[in-house]
Amino acid sequence: WCGSLLAALLAPRMAGLRVDFGLLLEPLGFIKVLEWIFSIFAFATCGSFQGETTLLVSCKGVVNKTVTAAFAYPFRLNTVVFSAPDPKRCGGTWTDVYLVGNFSSSAQFFVTLAVLVFLYCTAALVVYIGYKHVYQQNSKFQLTDLAITVLTAFLWLVSTSGWAKALADIKMSTGASIIPHIESCKAPGTTCRFASVTSMGTLNVSVVFGLLNILLWAGNPWFVYKDTDLHNQSDRISRSP
Repeated sequence: WCGSLLAALLAPRMAGLRVDFGLLLEPLGFIKVLEWIFSIFAFATCGSFQGETTLLVSCKGVVNKTVTAAFAYPFRLNTVVFSAPDPKRCGGTWTDVYLVGNFSSSAQFFVTLAVLVFLYCTAALVVYIGYKHVYQQNSKFQLTDLAITVLTAFLWLVSTSGWAKALADIKMSTGASIIPHIESCKAPGTTCRFASVTSMGTLNVSVVFGLLNILLWAGNPWFVYKDTDLHNQSDRISRSP
């Protein structure tokens, strides 16, 4: 009875906040910081992109008129229409021209995962820094962290692969290869030339950060596993005579 009472009195203190940055110097905490940072760059470089593709159109009463189609995240290109060359729409021969493709599912999956990872890493770092003693004494926390880490590594692989393929298709759908598929450019007396498209360097960077996240999360399960009772039990078994 006395032991139970003592445990009840000490429990609130054991569960209290104890700020300790020591775990951040260990692989478990240091990798979590990198995952937190890289997730920010992943969703920021993809989710903030805005660009446009530009054509030069010559037709009845118009010479080298610039027409543009502005696109952005989440890249529903099939809803993006080029501006008309002139109010008379090339004498009525110019119809609405849309870009091709809807890549919103891949882009949103990638960005949503990055945001969720950012939130999880924030919560994990709070636990590592302020409640390290609770984390190390509760196997449920450790096993949950391990399961989430393995699942997240797989999700990064899936989302980054899908987003990299979508990005390649976006470049095709906004580049010079679109001109042969524009019916209005085939009208008699109408010529279209590709002018430019916004650099997609930031989107390339988002894929790079996706790959870095795959590497980080794929290597992290081992360091999480080392803190679990499963690893400690296996160590005790291997050391027993």
